[in-house]
Amino acid sequence: MSVGIVMLVHTALGRAEQLARHWAKSGCPVVIHVDKIVPQDKHDAFVFALSDVPQLKFSRRHRCEWGTWGLVAASQDASELMLSEFPDVRHVYLASGSCMPLRPVDELVAYLTERPRTDFIESATTADVPWTVGGLDEERFTMHFPFSWRRNRYLFDKFVDFQRFFGLKRHIPNGVVPHMGSQWWCLTRQTLSAILQDPARRNYDRYFRRVWIPDESYFQTLARLYSTNIESRSLTLSKFDFQGKPHIFYDDHLQLLRRSDCFVARKIWPNAERLYQAFLDNPNVQSNGTEPNPGKIDRIFAKAVDRRTRGRPGLFMQSRYPNFGWENGMTAGKYSIFQGFSELFQDFEGWLARATGAQVHGHLYAPERAEYAGGQPVINGALSDNANLRDINPRAFLTNLLWNTRGERQCFQYGPRDNPKINWYFARDPNAQISVISGAWAVPLFKSNANFADIRKEAARLQKLESKMLDELRSPDSKARIRIWTMAEFIEAPMEPLQVVIDEIGQKSSRRLAEAPRMEDLTGFGQFLQNLKNQGMHPYLMGDFPVDPVPRSARNRKRKPYLVKK
Repeated sequence: MSVGIVMLVHTALGRAEQLARHWAKSGCPVVIHVDKIVPQDKHDAFVFALSDVPQLKFSRRHRCEWGTWGLVAASQDASELMLSEFPDVRHVYLASGSCMPLRPVDELVAYLTERPRTDFIESATTADVPWTVGGLDEERFTMHFPFSWRRNRYLFDKFVDFQRFFGLKRHIPNGVVPHMGSQWWCLTRQTLSAILQDPARRNYDRYFRRVWIPDESYFQTLARLYSTNIESRSLTLSKFDFQGKPHIFYDDHLQLLRRSDCFVARKIWPNAERLYQAFLDNPNVQSNGTEPNPGKIDRIFAKAVDRRTRGRPGLFMQSRYPNFGWENGMTAGKYSIFQGFSELFQDFEGWLARATGAQVHGHLYAPERAEYAGGQPVINGALSDNANLRDINPRAFLTNLLWNTRGERQCFQYGPRDNPKINWYFARDPNAQISVISGAWAVPLFKSNANFADIRKEAARLQKLESKMLDELRSPDSKARIRIWTMAEFIEAPMEPLQVVIDEIGQKSSRRLAEAPRMEDLTGFGQFLQNLKNQGMHPYLMGDFPVDPVPRSARNRKRKPYLVKK
């Protein structure tokens, strides 16, 4: 009888009874503390149900609210009862009503018997632990915490701010160096009795009573004063998420728990029938006798935490809609946006699809409808071309489109006539490749048969919109791959920028373009811009267009004669 079990119980009393019987059946004395929040009738029924178990005691009850002194007081009283009632106990193992032995208890007893003077308690200084959650590490030892963090969150936060503002600090008892760690420890009788019988215990208790989450620091700190050999680790497998909440183990974690080789695990779901049957009801379970190694499954938990906090790039849902700046990739894959190309070139979408093999759409954010490739009314993921549905959340429309078409490069047109609310999102997205020919929106106006007064008014409106869009693209916070040409400089040598854009898409093998898109006839376009100027509207986004440009076909210069020497 070398190991005594102290159990802290507050819920699932039926499972706690099953666990207590399992420990006692293996020869371990058990002391149970039942949270004072448990109704008296349920407590009495629980005590009566275990009245036939020898070497099982119940300690004085305390109210055990998370982060408060009650958990330490409960551990103290139960441990004192254990030490006084069972003198043969060499180690005291602190567990909860949801802590399940994963290996035969005899193996735990043998393991501790071979280490009679070793204390297993996670104990590290605040400077050495990266897992404190809530912004309080050293401050939990130097401030007062009279208010419950769970029941009086407002008063808790305000009192912390008050102490920070006035620089109020508590005095740490002499000789005490605060340490932190898991509350689930296994201490030798020598160390535990030294802590509980210390003449200065009243002073230590008074100090730790106002420490935040004292169950993670009281024994962890005082063990450093008396232990001759500390293994700074817990024999209980417990994993926590990014919020500091414990992971709960379910039936489908059976093989994972077996792989850990740990003696005990928490927190086991009360309805995990398969786990309770596998570890408690099967007396023939054999273990390989290896050292507990929770590191075997750390990679799995790290991956789970990463998936929960960061998700998959470009996937947003109601279960993890991130705050601004927390996105793990704003979109699911790379895509290309072309502004001004479909206005300057005839059948640009068809030419681009042939040149790249990508799926090329029209104006996805056009005011009338989303112009899907091939005129489709619905695309992957049941995304409708309805503009009203799209504009409820333009950003979600884009992320859904790219998520549902993963593996295929998406290209689409955009311009000042389209929904401007999505432009800043494009600019911030590292997956976006944006190519802009500024001022190309004027070509359809030039080709239209509208009254010139209406053309001038629409030109002024579109230029104002595009100017704002270009400012957003040129912002220092932009992360997209952005190229901007004025219309005048682009048409001087269009093949070079087209080649660069095609190479970046990279859907086909890199080669020189064999086919060029057909440019709109711009004869008289310079005069059109001059007419706009004459009407009081200054079209500056197109660049410097001459009023009467020389036709491209007439620019061939006469070749100079040259001599060939023999």
